[in-house]
Amino acid sequence: METKNIIIIAVVIIAIIAIAGFIFTTGILNGENNNTVTTPFKTEFMEGAFAGNVKLMDDKQKFMHSYKDKENKITYNISTVDDSDALMDVYYMQGVTNPEHREFNGKEWNIYFTQAVPGNDSKSNDTMNIVICQYQGDKQGYLIYMIFDADSKVNATPNTYGESYTDFVEPLLKSITLKESKHVPKINEEFGLTEDQFNQQMDLIKQVKAGNTSALQGSG
Repeated sequence: METKNIIIIAVVIIAIIAIAGFIFTTGILNGENNNTVTTPFKTEFMEGAFAGNVKLMDDKQKFMHSYKDKENKITYNISTVDDSDALMDVYYMQGVTNPEHREFNGKEWNIYFTQAVPGNDSKSNDTMNIVICQYQGDKQGYLIYMIFDADSKVNATPNTYGESYTDFVEPLLKSITLKESKHVPKINEEFGLTEDQFNQQMDLIKQVKAGNTSALQGSG
């Protein structure tokens, strides 16, 4: 497995997240108070309530559901996979690091703050703020992506002090109930790799995280 595959995996994931936010960028703010409006949702693996008026946009995939808050221009992508920790290690290669740790309903969530641009265009000024909430159970991992469009009026400060966290992330996580699925998607299959191929990639990423950057040079 060549070094470039690691980069391709990381870039593709971030690009997918960014594109999802770009596709669903519609709606106009009407000034409604989101602290008094909630929208319940329910999937096979997770249920809870969004802050604000949120509509289901795409549930064609059993383990990936997309929702849109058109008033505040926030896209929610909710998914599950067998090993979400491994997925976050892949994101590490794209610079997603140092999560905040918060416990809600007995679950220890990792909360990451990052940014992306539509189509992964580094020259674009339409920078979107992204919050990734991740929890790994014994057999199953859970992920919530919150994508704040570039023209969202929500203060998306990249930490737990901004409006994006206090008014949207925290209320959502407080409401979440996680459910165990019978058949959970395998992370290696999501990338179209065999287990051995994916494990080779993960071994390289773990070496890099440990400070051994020369591991990449020897993997080509």
